Amino acid sequence: MTSFLRKLPALSTLAAAALLGLGSTAAQAQDKTITLCWAAWDPANALVELSKDFTAKTGVKMKFEFVPWPNFADRMLNELNSKGKLCDLIIGDSQWIGGAAESGHYVKLNDFFAKEGIKITDFAPATVTGYAEWPKGTPNYWALPAMGDALGWTYRKDWFAKPELRAEFKKKHNRELEAPKTWTEFKQVAEFFSGRQIDGKKVYGTYLFTERGSEGITMGVSNVLYPMGFKYQDPKKPYAMDGFVNGPDAIKGLEFYKSLYKCCTPPGLTNSYMGEGLDAFKSGQVAMMMNWFAFFPGLYKDPNVGGEKIGFFVNPSDKGKGSQLGGQGISVVAYSPNRNEALSYIKWFATLDVQKKWWSLGGYSCHKGVLNDAGFKKSAPFASEFLTAMDQVVDFWAEPSYAQLMLAEQKRIHDFVVADKGTAKEALDGLAADWKKVFKEDGKLK
Repeated sequence: MTSFLRKLPALSTLAAAALLGLGSTAAQAQDKTITLCWAAWDPANALVELSKDFTAKTGVKMKFEFVPWPNFADRMLNELNSKGKLCDLIIGDSQWIGGAAESGHYVKLNDFFAKEGIKITDFAPATVTGYAEWPKGTPNYWALPAMGDALGWTYRKDWFAKPELRAEFKKKHNRELEAPKTWTEFKQVAEFFSGRQIDGKKVYGTYLFTERGSEGITMGVSNVLYPMGFKYQDPKKPYAMDGFVNGPDAIKGLEFYKSLYKCCTPPGLTNSYMGEGLDAFKSGQVAMMMNWFAFFPGLYKDPNVGGEKIGFFVNPSDKGKGSQLGGQGISVVAYSPNRNEALSYIKWFATLDVQKKWWSLGGYSCHKGVLNDAGFKKSAPFASEFLTAMDQVVDFWAEPSYAQLMLAEQKRIHDFVVADKGTAKEALDGLAADWKKVFKEDGKLK
């Protein structure tokens, strides 16, 4: 992403020198090594590059433990639950925050922030709520927002620009063939491309998440459910779900997701998530693809489908707006024997100059000083859409029992969408019953 960064200033030597108030001097810390744990993906590689500056400034060496996404949650949650000392720092998923806080896995950062002058208000509100707070809506912080992310869309801009296709689409729908803004428009475009021959290959309208084992289909369907009116609970009565999880809007949204899956996705992708979507898009199978913004820098650089061939758009909206929150905060692990050095990394990472460089290397900063920069929207071809998405994100439950809640939805949604079991109403009624049972066992629902 460096080539797009024209407006954000580089880290100057003077500014770098000003960051040296990090506790240990280089001489004192040269024998210290801390380990940062995260998922194995492109942003992690960018963080390795960025962290070289931390070592240069403090003398603290860095090791990294990166785990592929399909195994990330199991590996890291097992590490935390066993009170292991592998990780000094962890960039954990947003849904872990409740369980990690209540189980004592993460160091509470309020006093540290106050002592070091770190202002959590310098970070985008949605990322503070999503990645750092527990309980939600209270000023109790267990992480610093580290990697902003949301679900968005990529599309084959070069296909949309073909004159013969534009003429055919306009004749059929009386509007231009452009990136869709509503779900009605989205389905029209998806159906238009499905089964068509382009560049000698049969193509399909869209790619959707269907993965059942971890979180995939839940993340995918939520991206459609939110803007159609689905809510996890009554905003006025916590854990009251009837009419919100399984109301008419939610039922309509789930039926729509299934209709897209049936009409317009490549065959055989019945248990597919991030990687399969990237493969489908890069191989020229689909006109539009759902995926995380984290992957868009790499896609833009792809020699086959990147550059002028690719476009990006924010999640369509109908009744309301909404995008599924991704991303993570960075936390200090309570069992770390190197707590002071880990906290020094947090202090360093929180500074504006480091956050600017993080964005320039391919990470997604959550710092307002980066996001509100006058040149940010033009700093990358997906930057404007990222800002819009992060202003309308919604997240899954962050309760300590989130894993049970997630697996319940995974099964109910996959059974309906992919396996053709029952109706949308039955699926969502069953889901509400599953969730009520979990919250009753947790003593949060009578």
